Amino acid sequence: MESLIGLVNRIQRAITVLGDFGGDALPTLWEALPSVAVVGGQSSGKSSVLESVVGRDFLPRGSGIVTRRPLVLQLQQIEEGKVEYAEFLHLQNKKFTDFSLVRKEIQDETDRLTGKSKQISHVPIHLSIYSPHVVNLTLVDLPGLTKVAIEGQPDSIVEDIEKMVRSYVEKPNCIILAISPANQDIATSDAMKLSREVDPAGERTFGVLTKLDLMDQGTNAIDVLEGRSFRLQHPWVGVVNRSQADINKSIDMIAARRREREYFTDSPDYSHLANKMGSEYLAKLLSQHLESVIRAQIPHITSLINKTSDELEAEMERIGRPVAVDEGAKLYTILELCRSFDRIFKEHLDGGRPGGERIYGVFDNQLPAAFRKLPIDKHLSIQNVKKVVSEADGYQPHLIAPEQGYRRLIEGALGYFRGPAEASVDAVHHILKEIVRKSIGEAEDLRRFPTLQAELAATSFEALERFREDSKITTLRLVDMESSYLTVEFFRRLPQEVDKGGQPTAAATVDRYGEGHYRRIATNVSSYIAMVMDTLKNSIPKSVVHCQVRESTRSLLNHFYTQIGKKEGKDLGRLLDEDPALMEKRQQMAKKLELYKAARQEIESVSWSR
Repeated sequence: MESLIGLVNRIQRAITVLGDFGGDALPTLWEALPSVAVVGGQSSGKSSVLESVVGRDFLPRGSGIVTRRPLVLQLQQIEEGKVEYAEFLHLQNKKFTDFSLVRKEIQDETDRLTGKSKQISHVPIHLSIYSPHVVNLTLVDLPGLTKVAIEGQPDSIVEDIEKMVRSYVEKPNCIILAISPANQDIATSDAMKLSREVDPAGERTFGVLTKLDLMDQGTNAIDVLEGRSFRLQHPWVGVVNRSQADINKSIDMIAARRREREYFTDSPDYSHLANKMGSEYLAKLLSQHLESVIRAQIPHITSLINKTSDELEAEMERIGRPVAVDEGAKLYTILELCRSFDRIFKEHLDGGRPGGERIYGVFDNQLPAAFRKLPIDKHLSIQNVKKVVSEADGYQPHLIAPEQGYRRLIEGALGYFRGPAEASVDAVHHILKEIVRKSIGEAEDLRRFPTLQAELAATSFEALERFREDSKITTLRLVDMESSYLTVEFFRRLPQEVDKGGQPTAAATVDRYGEGHYRRIATNVSSYIAMVMDTLKNSIPKSVVHCQVRESTRSLLNHFYTQIGKKEGKDLGRLLDEDPALMEKRQQMAKKLELYKAARQEIESVSWSR
């Protein structure tokens, strides 16, 4: 049965592969999974402790800052007798059985981001080691804390390292493995100082004393190891690492562990603590604690997985499921998407969504305002009326009423109405085009298919253009009809200046070519134009709505439907050619969803079986 730690290791690796490692505003699954961060100053023996826990030489060594990138080390226990090996996440499916090559790859991968300089990078290296000689454990080896920058390092290196270390140890699910050398005053330990700041109660901190064998003769670390000089909630563990001379002589880890056990067993100072000292005990202690922490976190982890899964499910529903490959299914999908767009378009016009009220604004505000701006007054000025009437009379002045003059004045004035009528058609056309664009954008399912979006926009605009031309012809014809046949009854009702015998009065005869006569003509024509204007205020909107708005709600996509029925599978597939970025996003989301569901099942299975 797989351990909880082994399962968590697999989940962490999968999350990293899927690119879900990092800090969202909400806690990520990675942050919810406990791990152990190894913290210590430079030359505190950090690397030696890790190698003792693993039982292998695999870490780069040297002076100064050797660890320049976080190393996420996942230990997985395998059956006795199997060959131990290592795998890097950035080199998947490549197994390393020669651990000197593991050391070289760590160095090369570090240099790949930081170069040969002494700079650091926050991007972690992920290494998994499978061995019968390890316990299930996840450790994060962090750059050693330092107090001064050396040559080749930026002045900010001290702050940069501390900031990186804090980004790990400040997380509430992080177990802190604080490494301190026994031959230095524990009060000056960089690791203990930092752990005390982020974990004041010592609930998450395990203290490790290295270099016990290098303490001055006659001194010991009993007060620290027994928790009297620096109290923690968990026991202190002392370790004895290989010396540089041992490393130079290639003393292997099996021999080093044996010598470590002998040191504590034979030591007069530490023999009473021998069964709770050493790197092997440290590894078991950390593994047991890590598993207990994971078990305590299972409800929270499961809740986070459920929440994230629900969010992914909802997002996948929003962006849409993969398109079917069957030709009939493709045609059905296209038609459904068209109906969705058409429904939204009609809602904008019918009042369910904003937009239709702007068309009413054209008729209620813009059209009357345009009529008021027409130069009717200038057209009916005394000077122009006299000119038009005189030209209409020709060489024979009119005898009673200048009928031809009236007609010319009226026709000239009505010609001005063509501009506002045509402008109304164009204004509604532009509003309908904008509503089409907006409706395409609001049809969420359509966002997946930019080619289909463009096709719908193009065919809709073509249809609207046809509707505009029809509307323009019909609307201008209404204006022209008013010029073609004048309303005779209007003029019959006008007052006539005649005597009892039916003859024009003397005053009328005298005034026939005077200013008052032309003013009466202008007044009569103005009254007639006002009557026609009121008529057009009502008839132009009816024409525009009938030819453009009503027609767009009835047959906007008719031509598209006719053409789509003739297309073959290849052409249908082209219309459903999704945005590659969206396809990649869906694929990544599907993988994450699969991971979360599998993680939930496996965590529950492992937790209930133990």
